[in-house]
Amino acid sequence: MTRKSSKKPLWEPGLIPAPGGLLDWRDSQHFDRWQDRPCALCGQLTPMRSHYGEPAHKSCAEGWVAANPTEARLGRFASDVQPKRRHDDTHA
Repeated sequence: MTRKSSKKPLWEPGLIPAPGGLLDWRDSQHFDRWQDRPCALCGQLTPMRSHYGEPAHKSCAEGWVAANPTEARLGRFASDVQPKRRHDDTHA
């Protein structure tokens, strides 16, 4: 009998932006306030992290998505999942 893992990932990546589009990295988990590390793409220090904890400037990640649209679909860099908005029928 195998048990299904109940571990939830750090957070769930959302949409992969279209090439040239912007990433939505509003979640605080994208920012490491304790340690800057070299960006995986440009090598400059950054406190920013991808969904998988990879050090990366948001602008570098957006440039990478634009330059690698096929590979980008695998989700290396993605936007945050947006909470579903409740539809309010009280406003006309």
